[in-house]
Amino acid sequence: MTKKFKLPDLPYDLSALEPVISGQIMDLHYNKHHATYVLKLNEAMEKYAEAEAKNDLEGMIAQQSAINFNGGGHINHSIFWKNLAPVSKGGGNPPQGNLAKAIQQEFGSLESLIEKLNAKSVAVQGSGWGWLGYSKEKKRLTICTCANQDPLYPKGVFPLLGLDVWEHAYYLQYKNVRADYLKEIWKVVNWSNVAERYEQALK
Repeated sequence: MTKKFKLPDLPYDLSALEPVISGQIMDLHYNKHHATYVLKLNEAMEKYAEAEAKNDLEGMIAQQSAINFNGGGHINHSIFWKNLAPVSKGGGNPPQGNLAKAIQQEFGSLESLIEKLNAKSVAVQGSGWGWLGYSKEKKRLTICTCANQDPLYPKGVFPLLGLDVWEHAYYLQYKNVRADYLKEIWKVVNWSNVAERYEQALK
């Protein structure tokens, strides 16, 4: 019996990120999209375990795509929800401490990081993610993009801050203008969570 993955608790109310992200988008994004990734991941893991028990290599390989897509969706969104916070809970407050120093060293300023990450994220073709990550090999902050729900870890980069640029993350509110969504989302970025993740990455 494989262990079931679960939808993590949302750390704030569905409407708490308004007006930047509407409660309607959050309801669909969290309760429908993320929940479906978890459901499909569990189904794929069950099928994988059954194939593994039979030593059915073809059956195991057949589940790899579903595990990568839905598992990546689960990992990415679990980070994304905590990367955000209502303004009343510190959302939008600038980074402090070691993270602030690292941003200054790598990008020159927070404004420069935001400009670079937004430019990379807005240019993602189709669906995907923009990331601020920590390269374990280079021991420095880096900006990456991933297609679809591909997780960042296989690139050797620890994910710190993710920007979801799938249309379901913004379309109901910002229509087809991804750049407007990316301009606004910084008002609710939870830099204290990003800083915690940075300290984890350093370890």
